[in-house]
Amino acid sequence: MNPLPPVEVEPHPWRGLAWLTRRECHRVLKLWKQTILAPVISSLLFMIVFGLSLGDSIAEIGGFEYRVFIVPGLIAMAMAQSAYSNNSSTIFQARNDRYLDDILSAPMSAWQVHLGYLAGGAMRSLIIGVVLTALALPLTGAPLEMPLELIVAVVLTIGGFGALGIIVGVYAQSWDNQSFINNIVILPLIFLGGVFYSVSRLGTPWEQISHLNPLFYVVEAVRYGFLGAADVSPWLSLGVVGAITFALLAWAQFLFSTGHRLKP
Repeated sequence: MNPLPPVEVEPHPWRGLAWLTRRECHRVLKLWKQTILAPVISSLLFMIVFGLSLGDSIAEIGGFEYRVFIVPGLIAMAMAQSAYSNNSSTIFQARNDRYLDDILSAPMSAWQVHLGYLAGGAMRSLIIGVVLTALALPLTGAPLEMPLELIVAVVLTIGGFGALGIIVGVYAQSWDNQSFINNIVILPLIFLGGVFYSVSRLGTPWEQISHLNPLFYVVEAVRYGFLGAADVSPWLSLGVVGAITFALLAWAQFLFSTGHRLKP
């Protein structure tokens, strides 16, 4: 009796993406005290200390109370840092532990691996952004004037910083390397991007120099979504943020497609 030929079963095209997305999201939720609670508390402390405590001592900025003015920038800062930190750490850990080799050898397209890793940072950032918005609006009285523009700004910010986290996680040689970008590059540039002040008050040449800071446009895009006003045109802000985001996404996709520094 001749044995039956083996039955070839095609893998489900979305199963790998669903598994990787679930894993990355579960990682965020399992470490919620570190990934979600800590950034929320830090941002709320900034709002309380700088907004509520110093708000009465600082004149209005652009027609808004100081405690209202700083809310969009602080939320943008928390979301950007979270998307970056999450993705840089998970990719670096995957490389160090070598289980990234198993993911890359699975029947998944490069774009699916990329999207799966982006999902964890996106979920973490969105949770932080929603929680901070829900707490900050009644606490400070900040408005939500342009929700559609805000959604576009948030999606671009999360995508761009998530991709940047993947890129740094791929190239980093140690934990210090991936935290260096966050602490020495991202955080100072966001603070200098007008989170706590309007760059229009700086005067020449510092105002013009501030416009060279790419994170200035991230803050202004999110600020326009909340307040309906910003130091620059919302189309310019969204255009700059969009261009940077698509460039970073293309770079990260190139790394997954070619396996550069990922495959042994």
